Amino acid sequence: MVQKHKIACLIATVIASALALPAISQVTPAAPAPALAASTASAATLNKADQKIVMDMAIANMAEVEAGKMAIEKTQNAQIKSYAQKMVDEHSKALGEVTALAQSKGVTLPTTVDAPHKAMAAKLNKLSGEAFDRAYMADAGVTDHTKLHAKLKGFEKKAKNADVKALVSKMLPTVDEHLQMAKEMSAKKSGMAK
Repeated sequence: MVQKHKIACLIATVIASALALPAISQVTPAAPAPALAASTASAATLNKADQKIVMDMAIANMAEVEAGKMAIEKTQNAQIKSYAQKMVDEHSKALGEVTALAQSKGVTLPTTVDAPHKAMAAKLNKLSGEAFDRAYMADAGVTDHTKLHAKLKGFEKKAKNADVKALVSKMLPTVDEHLQMAKEMSAKKSGMAK
């Protein structure tokens, strides 16, 4: 359709030049503007609740990536290091998907995590050794994934936009897997041994 419009504009310009009718050439440049405005309006289609869902998913993924990176640096436990790397990889991928969705819908995402996640990071940052390992698996592993899993279940019911709902549904099994892994590792003494 755009190609036909360009051809029509070109023909109109040629005819206008040939007939010395400048009015036609003045009308043609303005024609694409309504189509551009329509595409911009259709991109920003999320209601306030869906915008909040997208922002909450971004914060949750950012928090898991940050905590995972900290664990990779601080832990000496190979299993925890492996778990943390999985958190960084999979939550970075999910964050990329949330970011792409937000951009397509005109949603501005937060650039930092929320206060509870900042407090968790500050707590973890003060710890080392086995104390860090236990706290990371309990807080970022079990507690945070339990909360996120519950939120995603709620988001799945509340989301109105099909794209938001689809992304929530896509994230849910991954978060469930992370939660189950964290519970198993926290329950096993061998998973917490150095």
